[in-house]
Amino acid sequence: MGTFIHENFMLSNKTAVDLYHRYAKKMPIYDYHCHLSPKEIAENKKFKNITELWLYGDHYKWRGMRAHGIDERYITGDASDEDKFKAWAETVPYTVGNALYHWTHIELKKYFGIEELLNGDSWERIYNQCNELLSQDDYTVQNLIKRSNVKIICTTDDPTDDLYYHEQIKEQKDFGVTVLPTFRPDKGVEINKETFVEFVKRIEKVTNKTISSFAEYLQALEERVQYFHDHGCRISDHGIAEIPFAAFEESELDPIFQAGRAGKQVSREEEMKFKTAILLHLAKCLKKRDWAMQIHFGAIRNNNEKMFRKLGPDTGFDSISDQGEVAEPLNRLLNTLELEDALPKMVIYNLNPVYNDLIGSTIQNFQTNNEGIAGKIQFGSGWWFNDTKPGMIRQMSALADQALLAHFVGMLTDSRSFISYSRHEYFRRILCDLIGSWVEDGEVPNDQALLERLITDICYNNAKNYFSMEVQ
Repeated sequence: MGTFIHENFMLSNKTAVDLYHRYAKKMPIYDYHCHLSPKEIAENKKFKNITELWLYGDHYKWRGMRAHGIDERYITGDASDEDKFKAWAETVPYTVGNALYHWTHIELKKYFGIEELLNGDSWERIYNQCNELLSQDDYTVQNLIKRSNVKIICTTDDPTDDLYYHEQIKEQKDFGVTVLPTFRPDKGVEINKETFVEFVKRIEKVTNKTISSFAEYLQALEERVQYFHDHGCRISDHGIAEIPFAAFEESELDPIFQAGRAGKQVSREEEMKFKTAILLHLAKCLKKRDWAMQIHFGAIRNNNEKMFRKLGPDTGFDSISDQGEVAEPLNRLLNTLELEDALPKMVIYNLNPVYNDLIGSTIQNFQTNNEGIAGKIQFGSGWWFNDTKPGMIRQMSALADQALLAHFVGMLTDSRSFISYSRHEYFRRILCDLIGSWVEDGEVPNDQALLERLITDICYNNAKNYFSMEVQ
């Protein structure tokens, strides 16, 4: 049997092979959104085994294992790391058709040189081989990042974070990779969640100010935006279940804020007004500082209440939501900012692919600018349940249909794993195969200058030019 992950894996035509090996493969990675730990980067963590690196916190794999009937003890429970790896290995053959099957074998090949298929027969050999390599200094966190040809990493950080580890990384001159924070204020936006009261207390502490009004709350948020700005941050990120937009009077907002900080539930209408006001205010703060604003919407989270009580959030019980109405609130949100000349660069990611063409057509309403920014409003790459081959093709096809694919800022990692940079390889192979098919079908000319620019821009150059961050 031949090697499964071979050099032309997923490249189905001659043009695709040429585009990938000539242009895409060599491009560095601009990781503008991930959930990697700055602490683990700063401390250059060394993993004790492949289970710790591969399975701890990976809810993609956890969902697959649960679907295979694996007992929770071998997923998030007290089973040994060896037994957990064995349980995952036994699951892998049943993930055929899911991106997990591809990611698993790409990562084994790319980082460990292992071409053997992972299954219930091979698990022990692969477990021992991976662990032997992980014991070497070449397999520390920083070396894994450098091996992946990453130039910049933007982590995801709470506004109240002191960014200590980012400062530590900055001082490590031998690392050579830029690591910057991302402003993620979700807890300060979700007024009806129990985390809101604690967030207000924490932002009072870090700003050393008593917040007694909504106006003071906005000032405190902007103070933290500036703190992040002073530490090199140029991106915010907002994870929201749905796009909010509700017209409000300024006088309405303080009573809503006071109720929320007292731990009281506000009405849905009041919640939408509060969220709209916060997003509009933050967008204006970002515009002044030449930041990009990321909006991830469309997830319905923690649906299995029993497991949420046992394990907490981000443990594999989230899914795609259906907002019902997206077009009007999204257009109104962007339009309100545009009317005030306060619309920042923005990347919009939707989780429900039903809305792909909707997002693609909406962003085109607000591309006008005198700043010379190509693709100022972006349709973000296939996210979470869409970072698969069909999901990526759907997203790029909708973007090409409705807007300009050539200005796309490309793939992001959106992961907590230090070997998930293989997802960029996966994306690039899919991109080259898609473009190669268009060329082979005569829909795009076989113009090497045109194709080189298209591929290298989407892989790296567009992101580098779009985000206002300097790469070492």
